[in-house]
Amino acid sequence: MKGKTVLPAVAMTAVSMVLTLAVVLMWLGTAMPWPVALVVGLGIDGGWLATLAYERRLAAQGDHNRAVTAVGWSFGLVATGVLVAHALTADHSTGAWLAVAWLPLAAKALWLVHGLWERTALTPVALGAIRGIQQEARDEAAVARARLRAEAATEETRLTAVTQAGARVARVQAKTAQTLAGAWSTLEAARDGEDTGRALTSVTSRVTPGVTPTWELPVWGPTEPVSALALETGPALTDEALDVLVDEIRHSQTPALSYREMSARFRAAGHSSSEVRLRAAWKRVAA
Repeated sequence: MKGKTVLPAVAMTAVSMVLTLAVVLMWLGTAMPWPVALVVGLGIDGGWLATLAYERRLAAQGDHNRAVTAVGWSFGLVATGVLVAHALTADHSTGAWLAVAWLPLAAKALWLVHGLWERTALTPVALGAIRGIQQEARDEAAVARARLRAEAATEETRLTAVTQAGARVARVQAKTAQTLAGAWSTLEAARDGEDTGRALTSVTSRVTPGVTPTWELPVWGPTEPVSALALETGPALTDEALDVLVDEIRHSQTPALSYREMSARFRAAGHSSSEVRLRAAWKRVAA
């Protein structure tokens, strides 16, 4: 990984130094002896290499010196200035020389990038730890997403089941209400029929002689539990005593109590009688 930044910087530095030396020899060789021009070119390249080596030494120690950096950039600007001056005074290929005049500054920039990479580089152990942390975070995020999706699917299934059950209950209730309404209509029609009373009287007269029954439709609504409907837990009451009790309870409140209220108070008072005898007594008293 280190070679990816240092090798381009080394190559660019070598090319710019060779180019600077060649330009100095060609440009100044006509105005002065070539050994002098060679010394000038080597001086520029040598100063550049010296400051670069010192900068690299300070970077290896984790240090930095602004003066050395300024000197290094100065040598780079001098080399670039030489290349630009030669391009502007050349009789031909001015554009080509200007195109390569930026190489010294580019080399300095590459060394700057390499220094930044060195200051931010991490050891393989640290990189492995970072990769492990990132992988753990990705795993936790994936598990959290899977959990949320599963919870959403479960909630959707529950809501669907509840909705379907509610629909079934509503259908059953509607069907039951329809059935009860039909039965109620049947009872109402039977009660209002012309021969219904006469038929019921003929049947009841054998059970309770001399009593004309008053037939009422059953109450459709909440019911109250009745204890000891068919069992007599105390001494059996005579019909006369039972009639007296029923009449007394029935007229204990104004208006007179209904059969259901009277029956509930009768049994709450501790009296006992079969439902058949109690209803017969009620009919005798009510008649």
